[in-house]
Amino acid sequence: MGKLFFVPVGGLANRMRAMASACTLAKKVGEAVSVVWFKDRALNAPFDALFQPVDCDGLSVREAAFYDYWTFDRPRKKNLFIPRFFQRILFDDCLYEKQITQLCKQNFDFGRWARQGEVYLASYSDFQKYDYALLRKLFVPRQDMDREIVSFTRRFSPHTVGIHIRRTDNAASIRQSPTRLFVEAVDAEIEKNPDTVIFLATDSEAVKNEIRSRYGDRVLTAKEKAGRNSIAGVKGGIVDMFTLSKTNKIYGSFQSSFSELASQIGNVPLEILQK
Repeated sequence: MGKLFFVPVGGLANRMRAMASACTLAKKVGEAVSVVWFKDRALNAPFDALFQPVDCDGLSVREAAFYDYWTFDRPRKKNLFIPRFFQRILFDDCLYEKQITQLCKQNFDFGRWARQGEVYLASYSDFQKYDYALLRKLFVPRQDMDREIVSFTRRFSPHTVGIHIRRTDNAASIRQSPTRLFVEAVDAEIEKNPDTVIFLATDSEAVKNEIRSRYGDRVLTAKEKAGRNSIAGVKGGIVDMFTLSKTNKIYGSFQSSFSELASQIGNVPLEILQK
């Protein structure tokens, strides 16, 4: 039996869907999968500060140690491409994140590739179709975050809609999913259901203030700003995602995997608002 060595890349949602893909691939080919979780600019928080230990046969997750950054991290200018030297020695083959999207378009057989022995894969993409129940098994928020999620859901009405308005780091979302589209959608929901409650997830304080000023006490949203550069910020993002997953419907932002993952976790209808 071979082994799949996997490095999830990117922000929270990208890493989650990529890990679910890796786990699915490993089960398909009967291999174990070893995940190494790196802290970086895209997500500066360790796995074990965010989620409960993973309970999944054949899968292990560990935090990157100092030496991992020079041996198992993705080869790039930042690390002078030094890890590529070790990876060529340690693995039968390697695939990196920039290759994955194109390979998916070409219907690449990842199963056949993985069966060749010890292989290395880094990805932020969902390169394998996975069961959404797997997300709920792999990613169980730690108790402090779960308490916040429960606190929000206790204030839900029978008709609670979630809106995810992404702003600060995504120009496409800002351009294609302006705030007015969310306002129009919420107004329509309130007209149909006067008891509508709104759960708002956003990385913009200006958006929070705008939505609060329009809808008042209907709006539930985090007091703190979610972010990628601190453990507290990433935890806030997890609370937002899992609370969104418990709403009746999600209105999401263009090109945002965060909206998609929230929908998948809760099997909640998702409508992407775009021009």
